[in-house]
Amino acid sequence: MSAPPSGSTEPSPAPPRPPLPRHRLEIVVLLGSLTAFAPMSIDMYLPALPGIASGLATDIGSVQLTLSSFFLGFALGQALYGPITDRFGRRKPLYAGVALFVLASLGCAAAPSVEALMALRFVQALGACAGVVTSRAMVRDLFDPVEAARVFSALMLVMGVAPILAPLAGGWILVHVGWEAIFLALALFGACCLAAAHFRLPETHDRAHAQPLAVGPILRAYGRLLVDRRYMGYAMVGGINIAGMFAYIAGSPFVFIELYGVSAEHFGWYFGANAGGFILAAQINARLVRRFGLDGLVHTAALCQVGCAAVLLLNALTGWGGLWALFVPLFLLISALGFLLPNSAALAMAPHGRNAGVAAALLGCLQFAIAAVTSSLVGGIHDGTAVPMGAVMAACSALAFAAYRILVGRGP
Repeated sequence: MSAPPSGSTEPSPAPPRPPLPRHRLEIVVLLGSLTAFAPMSIDMYLPALPGIASGLATDIGSVQLTLSSFFLGFALGQALYGPITDRFGRRKPLYAGVALFVLASLGCAAAPSVEALMALRFVQALGACAGVVTSRAMVRDLFDPVEAARVFSALMLVMGVAPILAPLAGGWILVHVGWEAIFLALALFGACCLAAAHFRLPETHDRAHAQPLAVGPILRAYGRLLVDRRYMGYAMVGGINIAGMFAYIAGSPFVFIELYGVSAEHFGWYFGANAGGFILAAQINARLVRRFGLDGLVHTAALCQVGCAAVLLLNALTGWGGLWALFVPLFLLISALGFLLPNSAALAMAPHGRNAGVAAALLGCLQFAIAAVTSSLVGGIHDGTAVPMGAVMAACSALAFAAYRILVGRGP
């Protein structure tokens, strides 16, 4: 489907969708839980990074690379799941991916070295990304663009609980049981989601829209998206900013725990507060989209992020004000994602109903490929200060805003 004229402010109407399931709230909770595989897998073990480094006799920079390997697997895996879900439907690929996630999580718990943990985290991510691709594709199957933005906001309410509870749970497990048990808990979470999806999640893919699972058509589908300026503009504004968030995820354990002396058990409260701001913003966004429009909210939130990131970098460079002077701009920067992510995802996917799986996959692939680079960069330029985290986040915010203005080309 071709992109709408450049002068329009919202995507053109999409083809008719299948009837909505009767239990909409249940669907939202299930899809939110599946989308939470990534934040659960990342945030739950963050308080354990220093402990893992000690337990595996390595340095913190090497352990941070286990985050990068997860991001890389998450990016590559989504590129595979997209065409598969467009060919075979949403449910069967989801089952295979979640089962792989459970097995890899069990393997992580038994990892004998940091190199083995990196490899297993890559495999774990290959399984986890099935939930994200499937959830986004199902939302596109069922809802129009504005309603999809509201549903994405609701999904973020569900999956946003993970960054609040996961570090707290991870810190408690670390102190009372050990870091290996964190991955056992992830395996249990995956098994519960697999059972819930099997019994309660309907198939939403229209068989009439089944796409051939052949290299040529798949490459052409990805190629059409890569040259679609609007799709790439919305994908990049969300993707680069979420990469900045993952730079925060990679750097925050050192900054909070090692640099500012926050205990592993209390780290979750700081991390959870930022997640709470993200959740609150996403719910406010759901109430504002019809009044202010998706594009207007994306533009304003991206601009606000640039300002917050500049203040964050200044505080990281000078050390002025201590922990709280660093925390406040971090909180505002992460909160702005509650406006950026649901709206940019809805706008990117709206015109691509026949290839919703591919569109969802490329969206996530771009996000996590950039995230793999940024998280590696934070670990690679680690200098014992908050500057690497602040610098990468500031660069991501500025680049995302520039990409939006260049590719989409409009303000509100």
